[in-house]
Amino acid sequence: MWRETLEDLKDAHLVARIQEFFGVDISHEKSPRAFTSETDDQSRLIEKNGITRENGKRIAHATDSIDAKEKLPDKRVPVNNYFWYYLFLFGTELGDEMFYCSFIPFWFWNVDGAVGRRIILVWSIVMTAGQALKDILCWPRPACPPAVRLQSKWSQEYGMPSTHAMVGVAIPFGIILFTLNRYVYSIPAGVVVAVLWCSLICLSRLYLGMHTVLDIVAGLLLAIMMMIPLVPVVDFTDYYLVTNEAAFFILFLMSVATIIYYPTSEKWTPTRGDTAMVVSVTTGAHLGALINFKTGAMQPPLLPPPYSIMWPTRTMLGCTILRTILGFCCVFATKAISKFLGYTIICAILRVNPKDLINSENSLKNKNKVFVDLFCKYISCFMIGLNTVYLLPNVFTIMGIGRPTFYTEM
Repeated sequence: MWRETLEDLKDAHLVARIQEFFGVDISHEKSPRAFTSETDDQSRLIEKNGITRENGKRIAHATDSIDAKEKLPDKRVPVNNYFWYYLFLFGTELGDEMFYCSFIPFWFWNVDGAVGRRIILVWSIVMTAGQALKDILCWPRPACPPAVRLQSKWSQEYGMPSTHAMVGVAIPFGIILFTLNRYVYSIPAGVVVAVLWCSLICLSRLYLGMHTVLDIVAGLLLAIMMMIPLVPVVDFTDYYLVTNEAAFFILFLMSVATIIYYPTSEKWTPTRGDTAMVVSVTTGAHLGALINFKTGAMQPPLLPPPYSIMWPTRTMLGCTILRTILGFCCVFATKAISKFLGYTIICAILRVNPKDLINSENSLKNKNKVFVDLFCKYISCFMIGLNTVYLLPNVFTIMGIGRPTFYTEM
């Protein structure tokens, strides 16, 4: 019984049925007439405002391989419902690097640094476990056909478990758990938002054909089981990570060891680089908090929680906008400069051409590129975390747009 249930959840036909339910024309993909000739393609496709359409239907580009070495065929799949298409494209971005680079700094600058530190520590541990399991299990993504892969961005990774689903649990529900006794607000409303957030991410992965239902279920269950011990442990250790150099040094060593001893599969996948990103930004943010404490900038709050939520005035809203715009510009500049300098310096040490290395093939045999990519990703994301928590808040304070409670959030 259990085996049959698992096989059903793993079946790509179930993914295809979910895609059809939300308006992806799977029958069109299976049709023998579908785009069999170039002249037929041109007669049936209409280009409007930069979007390819067929008889009024949105055409999504599909891929059907997880092998980076294969040249994927150019397939176009009509999407009948634009609302679901764009909603799920947005939903899947909630588990992407761009979301992390924007959400995490925004939370520190404009919401609560104490909650932010706890969230990113849980996020990094959950993500690392999920990414490592992918390269240990090596389960492929859903077969296409019968499903259709509407996005190729993560196609080089394996599918089990879904780290998007794990992040969909870790971040929104982590926020609920870490603010439960810290702020006065409607907990049921927060839970509803967290459930919608998580559901949107999970459904988006099925809609895009990136995961089976079993991948999603496994990711959800794994994240829940991990968070049961993680949340109280992280809540307890946060004070020591902020105030104790030895605790931070242990965190730093663990982040480096995670990358060095990361399990590798039979082929190159971007999961190791993603792991380097999450552990480095977490380490950098905690170093920033430690420096703030050691320099005397960070002090314990005068009043104990719970706190009432302060709704922004016009002045507060203006400062929030200024902090966000200036901060994002600095974050993206930090990433670009760190990556450029890292590549230049390491390539000079290794005596290789940076441009040739960047354009070279991603493979386990290309050890120079693997090393340089991991080093640059670690340094750039580490600096983003450090600048987010230490440098930029100091700049905001000097400019007079700093958040008043930032340095009391321990």
